[in-house]
Amino acid sequence: MTTIAYQGEPGSNSATAAQLLYPGAGELPRTDFGQALEAVALGAADIAVIPVDNSAAGRVADVHHLLPESGLFIVGELFLPIRFDLMAVPGTSIDRIEAVRSHVHALGQCRKVLRDGGWRTLVSDDTAGAAREVAELGDPGHAALAPPAAAGIHGLQVLREGVEDDPDNTTRFVVLSRDAVVPPDTGAPTMTSLFFCVRNIPSALYKALGGFASSSVNLTKIESYQKGAGLDASRFYVEIEGHPEEPHVALALQELAFFSSEVRVLGVYPAHAYRRTRGAG
Repeated sequence: MTTIAYQGEPGSNSATAAQLLYPGAGELPRTDFGQALEAVALGAADIAVIPVDNSAAGRVADVHHLLPESGLFIVGELFLPIRFDLMAVPGTSIDRIEAVRSHVHALGQCRKVLRDGGWRTLVSDDTAGAAREVAELGDPGHAALAPPAAAGIHGLQVLREGVEDDPDNTTRFVVLSRDAVVPPDTGAPTMTSLFFCVRNIPSALYKALGGFASSSVNLTKIESYQKGAGLDASRFYVEIEGHPEEPHVALALQELAFFSSEVRVLGVYPAHAYRRTRGAG
């Protein structure tokens, strides 16, 4: 049986993503992203399902720092619609709520209901974990913002459904494996994720990325970050549309390599259908 590691608890959005991608698979919940990735690297799990960005809250902190160092490869992606319910212990009414707890990203995606309620907010490690905490407290003055499944798991009463600010709220997850699984170049929509470090020379980034423009390769994401507190050249995580074996993509990658001190392909994988229906990039 395939075992999937994810950050969070049963009932979380990560758990839902894992179940949608691999129905019936074994689950290995972990406290943080690093532990989930390590479980795959050490063989305790076969794959990890990790959120990388959200349409409302932006990128998930830490993930892009962890991916290049994990030694794992991206082999798939999923865009998951995100729903949050306001839930509390049975018998509670909404006018009794004094504090609401959830993951910091969930709190940021439900600002309107929090503002209207005037409640204090408390940060939990995970959305489903927030529901568990409320159930364990048994305090009618505390509520959680959590996915609908968490209410059933922890025996909570839903006070208000679908309280996310944006009805199109969507999180993108990636699937990571110890082994690179590169699909053949069949012309089907394909994504390629890369990590690179530019050479420490003037205009290096401009020159490194120039090949994507001249070769008509669509660059859908670029994230920069510094490793440590040094003055080394920045590191970049990018995603492009296309397969490395396509001639125009191969030319762009050659130019990228020329102006970079390191280039590493982190994954080549089928583009999720959401990109075609909603124009995600």
